[in-house]
Amino acid sequence: MQAVLIIAHRDFEQVYRLAKKLLPTFNVYIHFDKKMPLTNEQAKSLAASKIEWISEVDVNWGSWSIGEVAVRLFKLALLNEDNTYFHLISGQDWPSANVQDIYNFYEQTDKIYMTYELAKDVKIAGEKIVWWQQLYYNYDKIKRRTKFGKLYHRVILALQLLLRVNKLKKLGIELEIYHGANWVDIPRDALEYSIEYFDSHPKFRKMLETGCFSDEFWLQTILCNNDTYKARIVADNKRFVKWEQQNNSWPAVLDERDFDVVVKSHTHFARKFTQEFSMKLIEKLDSYYK
Repeated sequence: MQAVLIIAHRDFEQVYRLAKKLLPTFNVYIHFDKKMPLTNEQAKSLAASKIEWISEVDVNWGSWSIGEVAVRLFKLALLNEDNTYFHLISGQDWPSANVQDIYNFYEQTDKIYMTYELAKDVKIAGEKIVWWQQLYYNYDKIKRRTKFGKLYHRVILALQLLLRVNKLKKLGIELEIYHGANWVDIPRDALEYSIEYFDSHPKFRKMLETGCFSDEFWLQTILCNNDTYKARIVADNKRFVKWEQQNNSWPAVLDERDFDVVVKSHTHFARKFTQEFSMKLIEKLDSYYK
């Protein structure tokens, strides 16, 4: 059996519809952001559909909290020994291929589908992304997307670089730091190894908890520092994302204009979808992949 793990932060009805679509084929586990408490009726709907869910973490963009949600969902899904493969998606995803075909694809492989890059070789917006783990941040408390959060980021980064702060050296982290998208598809043995490593290395956890966008570093860094698992990584997470401004969002919120490019993308999940802009696209995809 395979499991789909959904990180949700908005729009229960869309998330529930996504879960119901996946349920006949996959075991489904959902984490709802603590900022979106469920009603009794919503909880009853999940129970009636036999969807396992938790709501334990108050998620803040840019902080470790998103990674913490992933860890908790993975641990929950690992409790079921029948689960052999695990897919991490967001509540704003939708299948971009036939659901049974997605399942069949992963039944025939032990590969890890995950994007990765050596952090010291990459800059984003002029910043070396290795700084996001080398320096200290506090985005569990400070809202990264606010004007203050943006100013805080620039000031704290410049100050720490001036003072030559190196958290990695202080913690004794000798790993090569890797970065990639947090949406992954991973077989059980690789996931068990990753969770065991995470749980048994408190200094590594401290690095992540005080870093920036750490959900995009933890699995990549663990697996790429192990030659056996790194050799099994396919640097393609089978996700379609439109890296453009559209429907008041970057990356784009998809709509029916994107139908052709989505179905031709040879991916398994696409994002982002909202009820406001994407329902016609969802209906066209569901009809196409009947």
